Amino acid sequence: MKKNEEIVVNRFKGFSPEKKLDLSMQLYHSAKELKRAALKQFHPDWDDEKINEEVRRVFLHART
Repeated sequence: MKKNEEIVVNRFKGFSPEKKLDLSMQLYHSAKELKRAALKQFHPDWDDEKINEEVRRVFLHART
């Protein structure tokens, strides 16, 4: 593992479960906003309802 990665990992190890959950939720919402922005760019003819529906579908069927 690289030195910078070790620093980040060690910092996260010190976080409380609540802080880890908060960060994971922020990441999740950021990912949804990025997907929403990408869909708007690739499908400018889609309205907001269609965009939101596709974001929900994509995240519902996402795999890790």
